Amino acid sequence: MNLSKSASLTVAQIAQTERYDVHYYTLDVEMTNLSTDIAGTGEIYGTANEDLDTVWFELFNAFTINEIRLNGITTPYARQGSAIKVPVNILSGENFIISTDYQGTPPTAVTNPLGGAGMTNDNSPSWGNQVTWSLSEPFSAYEWWPCKQSLRDKADSVSVKITVPSTCKAGSNGVLENVVDLGNGKSRYEWKHRHPIDYYLVSVAVAEYIEYNVYANPTGATNPILIQNFIYNNPQTLPNFQDEIDETVDFMELFSDIFGLYPFADEKYGHCMAPLSGGMEHQTMTTQGFFEKTLTSHELAHQWFGDKVTCASWADIWVNEGFASYAEYLILENLYPSEEIADMNARHNNIMQQPGGSVWVLDSLNEGAIFSSRLVYDKGAAIVHTMRFLANNDALFFQGLNDYLNTFSDSVSIGLDVKAALENATGVDYTANFEEWYFGEGFPTYSVVWNKIGTDLQLKITHTTSRPNVTPTFTNPLEIKFTRTGLADTTIRFDIQSNDENYVIQNMAAISNISSLDPNNWIINRTGSIVFDNAFVASTEEISKEEQIDIYPNPNNGIFTLSLKKAGNYKVDILDTKGRIVAQKSFDKNIQIDLTKEIKGLYLLQITSADGNQTIRKIVKN
Repeated sequence: MNLSKSASLTVAQIAQTERYDVHYYTLDVEMTNLSTDIAGTGEIYGTANEDLDTVWFELFNAFTINEIRLNGITTPYARQGSAIKVPVNILSGENFIISTDYQGTPPTAVTNPLGGAGMTNDNSPSWGNQVTWSLSEPFSAYEWWPCKQSLRDKADSVSVKITVPSTCKAGSNGVLENVVDLGNGKSRYEWKHRHPIDYYLVSVAVAEYIEYNVYANPTGATNPILIQNFIYNNPQTLPNFQDEIDETVDFMELFSDIFGLYPFADEKYGHCMAPLSGGMEHQTMTTQGFFEKTLTSHELAHQWFGDKVTCASWADIWVNEGFASYAEYLILENLYPSEEIADMNARHNNIMQQPGGSVWVLDSLNEGAIFSSRLVYDKGAAIVHTMRFLANNDALFFQGLNDYLNTFSDSVSIGLDVKAALENATGVDYTANFEEWYFGEGFPTYSVVWNKIGTDLQLKITHTTSRPNVTPTFTNPLEIKFTRTGLADTTIRFDIQSNDENYVIQNMAAISNISSLDPNNWIINRTGSIVFDNAFVASTEEISKEEQIDIYPNPNNGIFTLSLKKAGNYKVDILDTKGRIVAQKSFDKNIQIDLTKEIKGLYLLQITSADGNQTIRKIVKN
């Protein structure tokens, strides 16, 4: 149902639009920077998926339609609200062109009962420039041009021609192939974009702009990539933002290293300024109100997450916004490392202002839910960070993201597609993680009780959750940082499978305190209490006295000895916290095991005797 929802069409009307595929849009319109009025022609090039007797598309009902043509011949049509129905006789597999001549004033949030505003005209309060610009996400493309609003049907390409006063420039998608002086005080800007594009990413922006260009040279690019900027024609604007605009080069080169080459390297990237409070990731040319590193990097990252691969439904907007938001963190981590901790802390604090809420959007017609800064943006970014933690291997994690982007390139995806790609790349089962953090709600509060008996660390980790009726348990690992007298601090990663976990870690000499839980801020969480109790003894698995187990040293540098009091026929399986068997050994009484090739962390030893009885012990590799 989330895949078939529309803010403006009924389910039956949506079904009609899905009977054909769009492969090309053309727009040839006249606009000005002084109003939202628009006039011109929009064309839909389609292919029938089945025999068609009608073709349906959308255009806001306040527009005057002067004529509709089917394959160049004037044709009758019917209007049902914003839905337009054209009678045809087209066989399955046949191509067709529907051309619509239209004119009028796009709706505002006041004149459109759905609250949209696909086209806006406003004056910049900071710089005084008058601008007309489009912003169609999520449901407002039909408010300014005739189209099919289906996320799953990307056009193969788009042509946008915009006639404007000669004092203005007009920005759009793709490559500016020509600027034609019409000789009447007007100029036509002719843009062509030769990549698949979703309806809401087609854009126009008109203002008295100047053009400022820089070039990026990411690894793998055949030629330098143009970053084309349409900046207000104001003597103060470019000097004010030039350094920040120039940083786009660094961001593109970094993201190309992390996510793969910029998807539209054969065309360009760019910005059109408009007086909005943030930005909108229009494909190859973001519309942006100002320039600041996290905003600019966020919108650029959308060219991979949102444009190259687009959400298949607004319920799964996380595949757009969660990753673009996490890209802000990656910029700070790599280029501004002194700011990354504060960034993730701020996200966590914002998320925990309320106890519940899911990243997955249940009501995909609710724009407030789709664009929730707390859940979709901040929690969306934070759970990507947690997924990276679960992978425990950056190379494999980012390989998974690259695999995802390549698999769904020029297409659409849902959140579970990200899950599958990460699982394939890392070998980690993300099922519980998605149930708890993506579809689930809330966050954990951890508490620890600990004691030392001899050199053994006795530890109990418990957690409650903020929405126990929805997500009672979070099973992600947890890091704990221990202070050790005379030694460096030690951080140990604990596997959490329940709300109450007990551990005995042998040979933990010199432990003086627990300094922090989740010291590297991988998880949205609060700390409840950390209590030293000299009467506490951890409840662990019982072992018969005849088969008492000794493991030393523990923690260790990867080499340790496993010793049993009684000789016999034993097998030991060593598992990491993801449940993968990293080693299997058979032994009689004593065996030395080498895990130096494995990563640091907590490992489980499953010891099986000849009669089939099993004992589990935990070891830590420093």
